[in-house]
Amino acid sequence: MSQAIEEKGTISVQMENIFPIVKKALYNDKEIFLRELVSNSVDAINKFRKLMVLGEADKVEDTFGIQIDYNQEEKWLSIKDNGLGMTADEIKRYINELAFSSAHDFMKNYEKDQENSQIIGHFGLGFYSSFMVANRVEIHTLSYKKDAQPVTWTCDGSPNYELSSGERTERGTEIRLYLMDDELEFAEQARLQHLIRKYCDFLPYAIQLKEEQANKQEPLWNKSPAEVTEQEYLDFYQYLFPFSQEPHLWVHLHVEVPFELRGILYFPRMAHEMDPAKGQIKLYCNNVFVSDQTEDLLPRFLGTLQGAIDCPSIPLNVSRSMLQNDASVQRISSFIVKKVADRLKDMYTKEREKFETVWEDVHTFIKFGVMEDDKFYDRVKSILLFKSSKGDYITLEQYLERNPKLEKKVYYTSDASGQHQYVEMFKKQDIEVLYLTTLIDTHFIQYLEFKNQEIKFARVDSDISESLIDDEKASLVDPKTNKTSDETIQELFSHELSQEKLEIKVQALKTEEVPALIVLPEQSRRMYEMTKMMQGGGNAEMAEQMLSEHTLILNSNHVLIKTLKDLSGSSSQKENVKLICEHVYELAMMSHRPLSSEQMERFIGNSNRILQVMASKL
Repeated sequence: MSQAIEEKGTISVQMENIFPIVKKALYNDKEIFLRELVSNSVDAINKFRKLMVLGEADKVEDTFGIQIDYNQEEKWLSIKDNGLGMTADEIKRYINELAFSSAHDFMKNYEKDQENSQIIGHFGLGFYSSFMVANRVEIHTLSYKKDAQPVTWTCDGSPNYELSSGERTERGTEIRLYLMDDELEFAEQARLQHLIRKYCDFLPYAIQLKEEQANKQEPLWNKSPAEVTEQEYLDFYQYLFPFSQEPHLWVHLHVEVPFELRGILYFPRMAHEMDPAKGQIKLYCNNVFVSDQTEDLLPRFLGTLQGAIDCPSIPLNVSRSMLQNDASVQRISSFIVKKVADRLKDMYTKEREKFETVWEDVHTFIKFGVMEDDKFYDRVKSILLFKSSKGDYITLEQYLERNPKLEKKVYYTSDASGQHQYVEMFKKQDIEVLYLTTLIDTHFIQYLEFKNQEIKFARVDSDISESLIDDEKASLVDPKTNKTSDETIQELFSHELSQEKLEIKVQALKTEEVPALIVLPEQSRRMYEMTKMMQGGGNAEMAEQMLSEHTLILNSNHVLIKTLKDLSGSSSQKENVKLICEHVYELAMMSHRPLSSEQMERFIGNSNRILQVMASKL
């Protein structure tokens, strides 16, 4: 005949220090209690199933699961499982003595070294999170062991407890919480459904809420990538992030050593470059949701990714609310970066056309990544693409192969519209131009030059390529003035423009369509652009200083420049010559940047006067 259990006692002399921490300091959010209690139920089921496999427990044909019930009028909530249950001695050891650590040891560890504390389950505190919402908690349990007696444990949140014989007739445990008056939201169907989906959606057992199953129960990351179809990946993405556009691609993480890590990361479609609103990685530990604050797990350049990662060995703080920044986190982060790089390279190799279609959306984060992580650069440097003026996407290596006469010089445009005439000049001479369109491109090409010392990038308006100059057109000497044609043109514009800092060059270009061009020194312009980017806006004084260093290139092959040379000695056309020289310069500047209000006023006035001269000749 079983002996009735009747016992009262004090949980621990130090417990009066534990409850305030649990209630006020340990957890960031009260709702965490449900995650902890359901996780304990899953552990109990897993342990019982393992004991059956080992032959230490009788085999049963039960359908394992968790039942959540509630009664708002009576102010209670219960979580039941059919796991291994507990005996009275086990309750004393695992509940009253705070698992495997005494309350004194825990307090000592928690107060002195929070960062190195292990996850909460190691201290048995998960159960005590229920006192954040309840003023009384009961445990009704029956162990799987033969001849075990049902036990009931009751505590009102003070160090005092009661342990007595129970009435449970089935193996397993029920935790019943009598909720505080201001916590009755946890006895509402909709609130509980939300919490189960948030924290317990992918647990391996069905969670019944009243008569409904409330969890999805099948995390896609637990499958081998070979077992998952494209549609399953897309459906899973919609499940995690409802109403999102279809992602560009995804990376399936599935590794057992040197650590256990599984997950699926998606490259979302973004409204604009590096859209910060897009990034969200949900962190799980043994299929239990832990946090979506995973900044320490992924480098900044992967911050736009979305998805889920499950890592049982992930180092968490005592409340499981955030990552610990230790060496293992860095190893995991490095592994994820490697897998992302491998996925990109694989797509580039096997699905080049598809890779090119998504490049416009992912290239910003890739460029950011290679500048932040040298190892990432080494892995993806062969797949960095550039849009070419020939209409396709090419790598830097392919550009150099297709343009050998440039001798490792790479021409680019950062403003295809504003620099159109420059690009067209290069295209007509069969010189390829790369299109760079992102804000970080000035930094990016600087980085590429550092990594490839023999390569130099030059914007199409930074100099005049030798390939654009007509070497066969020599500047002849005029016997009347004893000056070459180029010298005459240069002197004319220097006199009429009267700008001391303006450098003027005359060159015979292989085009008769452009009378004049402005070129800017590559390095000073880059410095201005980087400073502007870092300061978050333009600096008028700096812009003026940078632009004062520009050079005016006059095309001696253009009919207008030839005409001005011929008219330079005519006193009757002196006023018109000055007018046209100023207009040529202003037109060249306009293709470069908007004119100032003063310059625009002068430009409009000159335009009107030129039209008047033309009209008088009709």
